[in-house]
Amino acid sequence: MKFIKDPVHGYVEVEAELLPLLDSPPVQRLRHVKQLGFSCLVYPGANHTRFEHSLGTMHLATILARHLGLDPADVLLIGAAGLLHDIGHGPFSHTSEAFLSEFAGHDHHQVDHLLGEPALASAIEEADLDPAAISALVRGEHPLADLIHGDLDADRMDYLLRDAHYTGVPYGTVDAERLIQSSILTDGGLGIVESGVQAAESLLIARTLMRSAVYFHHTSRIATSMLSLALCEHAAGGSGDPRGIPPLDDAGLCQVLAASKSDVARSLLAGLMKRSLYKRALYVGKDQVGASFLTSEPLLQRMRALAREIAEAAGREEWEVIVDIAPFPADMSMGVQVRNRSVTLDLSIVSPLVNTLNEARRSQWRLGVYAPREHTGAVERAAIEVLHVKKATRQDTLA
Repeated sequence: MKFIKDPVHGYVEVEAELLPLLDSPPVQRLRHVKQLGFSCLVYPGANHTRFEHSLGTMHLATILARHLGLDPADVLLIGAAGLLHDIGHGPFSHTSEAFLSEFAGHDHHQVDHLLGEPALASAIEEADLDPAAISALVRGEHPLADLIHGDLDADRMDYLLRDAHYTGVPYGTVDAERLIQSSILTDGGLGIVESGVQAAESLLIARTLMRSAVYFHHTSRIATSMLSLALCEHAAGGSGDPRGIPPLDDAGLCQVLAASKSDVARSLLAGLMKRSLYKRALYVGKDQVGASFLTSEPLLQRMRALAREIAEAAGREEWEVIVDIAPFPADMSMGVQVRNRSVTLDLSIVSPLVNTLNEARRSQWRLGVYAPREHTGAVERAAIEVLHVKKATRQDTLA
């Protein structure tokens, strides 16, 4: 057994069986993958990594599994899944995800190929763990997946606490201990007893506030969009197979783009490194655009097609316009169950806050069009015409 000092949870306990997993290359690679991508351009302290988050998730998942009275083999399995749940992330975490999903067929929840890498496969076998069960937990397809891949899971508890700590924003307050102590297993999966409702609400409030303040901050969205465009230009220039990108870490991806055959890819990377970013030409909410934009899975190719049309209308080069259609947020009523006396109810029924928070998340959604500062005026006018943007209401103006 080993203890690792963590700034969020104090001392994190790593079971002896999991130490070889911790030292395996797929996990150690996460030391060099930023948890929040380019959020450090907004919050200078946000330089923490997926490695730290994976340790924290393992820690909370293990405590939760023990609280639920799972047998030791399942506790170890849950801890292993918590440690390994993010090994599938590409460089800069979610920042590269849209490109990798569309052009490399990469899903960070698909980790089977990584679990089969020699060092990690050997460590899993020595710990007497089932790689298929670990993979199912990470994908959310295991009977105990709610502990890692659910609505009030160890993953969310850790990243909210950790991201708030490193960004310095005061919105990620989650009473993880209370949530864990209130947790129960129901026929529908992981639930909480009635006395834990407020702790569950605190997590949902934190998710809502952190979404606008950190995860979807406009500067982070612009930087993310610039990286996606750089990757698209790099791939279009015949500089290599996109399927070679997922195993890279952040520095590795920067090296690839710095040596790209595409002048645009190299220029965009230089802008990111110097924090010379595109600016908002248009930034509108759901009431100003058509329903076709409110999709959960916007495609990069569709956004690039719109950007080309806007660029042509504005008399600009194609690469000088970026269209950013954020995923429209799903409701947070989710599958969380609350045991109220002898009845099991959905949290949205017990808590009137949930519906309010869902509406707040919908109102936070934005469609962005970005361009170099000197071209934002022309691009804005063209974007309004091409996207058929409605005139802003008083509420939109205040937002």
